[in-house]
This record gives sequence, structure tokens and C-alpha cells, in this order.
Amino acid sequence: MKPFDDKVIVITGGTGSLGKVLTRRLLQKELGSPKKIIIFSRDEAKQHAMRVEYQHKRNVTDEVIYDNFARLIEFRIGDIRDYHSICSVLRDADIVINAAALKQVPSCEYFPFEAVQTNVLGPENIIRAIDENKLKVETVVGVSTDKACKPVNAMGISKAMQERIFIAANVTIPKTRFICVRYGNVLASRGSVIPLFHEQIKHGGPITITTKEMTRFLLPLQSAVDTIFAVIAGAQPGEIFVPKIPSARILDVAKALIGDRDIKLIVTGIRPGEKVHEIIVSEEEAWRTYDRGEYYAIEPMLPELLKTKPGVQALSKEYSSDYSLMTFEETVALLRKYHLMIDQEYKDEGEFLR
Repeated sequence: MKPFDDKVIVITGGTGSLGKVLTRRLLQKELGSPKKIIIFSRDEAKQHAMRVEYQHKRNVTDEVIYDNFARLIEFRIGDIRDYHSICSVLRDADIVINAAALKQVPSCEYFPFEAVQTNVLGPENIIRAIDENKLKVETVVGVSTDKACKPVNAMGISKAMQERIFIAANVTIPKTRFICVRYGNVLASRGSVIPLFHEQIKHGGPITITTKEMTRFLLPLQSAVDTIFAVIAGAQPGEIFVPKIPSARILDVAKALIGDRDIKLIVTGIRPGEKVHEIIVSEEEAWRTYDRGEYYAIEPMLPELLKTKPGVQALSKEYSSDYSLMTFEETVALLRKYHLMIDQEYKDEGEFLR
């Protein structure tokens, strides 16, 4: 039996970039045939657009509500911050993928408690709902970020707390497996730098970069979903899976997209809460990080969960975005591979997600 066979899967924040690709991949039945996929989010407009797309309606005014709860893909309005709506949506869940998040670094820096409510209290609501209502949830996946590793900004701090909250829940609720994935910038996701550069280029520039030295991990959305599938299929309670991913200079990304166009580059300076280089595995975590093929698995630090693994740890130092940088040519090749160059007629996030 495959991991998703006959399972009810809840995706919180399911109308976001990750949720959309995740839903498509679940429908391909790579790891089994789900009984139901529940898209849980607070944005009714995004839910309506996604529902119309999946029901193949020609017009958004076509009736799409009447059999919502009878379909394989079910849409639920609710907020991860609200304990009661979490209790309701998790009632029949087997697998929960927590993709709901506040993820914009400057926004979280100016409104840090908003980040706490979504990225910290939201996960705690999931744990509390499972525990207090004795729910039969088998697995919870927390979607984290490289900014949670040695965090210097409010977004990263809140995501680091999400990791700790989920990992610790394995001790108090041993019947449910709580695991996490941690990865870097997702190529062309909503609000990321590549769509911004495209817009700036289409308007004749200038392109704005924060600093010429800045580097970032670059991960295709499909690889983000691969990581979630891998952690569900193979992780032990409390483990964090980290994909082995390329990194690039943001300056090289900008130059690759500009090509031979006469567009200026302007350096604006670091934004509130930004790092020059991202770290995805810290030196403190390296000693308990093991190789899992295309991924690293970070073992939990809690002694109740830590299990000795045969062999040596995979890393001896931190895994940072300024190590093993792609060359300019490799950066161009990566962007071309995922149809992100302007001359490939990239239009918007929707086209990339397909």
C-alpha cells in the first residue's frame, strides 16, 4: 500500500503556489490514490478560482458550490489562526501538510506578531486540535524555510519556532508523526524575486538588487513537492528533510534575465531582516545530519527522539548558499530549463505552475 492510498489529505494554505502544485501532483497518484484532498485557506477568491479550474467550468459564474463536499477535491474556508476551524477541517484527516504561512521578510519584520499568529500559533492549533480531540491524524508535515536556520528576521524566527513546536509534539503525541521540510527560495513563487525582475524588465527597468554579493538557494516548485513526498515516505518522527539544491548570485540571475537589453541595474541596499547568504543547515545541526540520497535528514535534538544512525554524519560544516555557487552559465541554464527567461515568453506564475 502506498502512503497516500485511501488517505484524507489536508493542505493548509492550499491556494498558494506550493498548494497548487502539490494538489496537481497528488492527483497524479505518484504515492497512491487519496480518498480526499481538502484545500484549507482563508481567501475565498483564490479558492473560487482554483475550484473553477479543477471543475473545468468555462465561466466563473458557472455553479461550482453545490457538490463541493462530494468531490475528491474539497474546499474549506478557514484560518489556521482559528482553533475551531482547525478542529473542524482536521476531523477526518490522515495527513496534514501545513503550507499556510506569512513568508514575506519585510512584512513580518514590520508586523512580527502577525507572523507569530500564523507561523507559530497556527501550528500549535494543529497540535492542540489533534491532542484535545483525539484525532486520528497519522502525519503532519511542517513546511519551513532556510530562513529558520540561524534566523535573523521575524519570519525566520517564527518558522524556527514552527519546527521546534512540531518536533516536540512527537513526544507529547507519539501516535502522530510530526516531520518538517526546509528549503530555500522557490523559483517564481508568488512574491519572489524572478517575477519582480520580469515586471521591471517589461517596463524597461531599472532592475533593483539589494547587494551584489547576495546569494540564494533556488528550488523549482516541483522539487519542493518532491521534498514533501520524500519526507512523508521516509522520515522518522522529528526529522527535517533538506533538499540538495543549487544556489546562485542574485546579480547573476538579474543579468541572465536582462540579457542584451539596455536595462540598468540599481543596488538599493539590504532590506529589513535580510541576510546576504542563506544557511539551510547550521554547523550545530551538521553533526546530526545524514545523507538520504537527494536529501539531507536533520535528526531531532530531543533525546527521546534522537536515534543513532550507522556511519558518519553527512556534513562537517554549515550548508550555506555561498558554497558551491553556480556559474553564470549554469544560472542561465537553470532558468532556461524551467522556462523562466523572458525570451521563453514566460507570462506569469500561473503559466509556470502548469
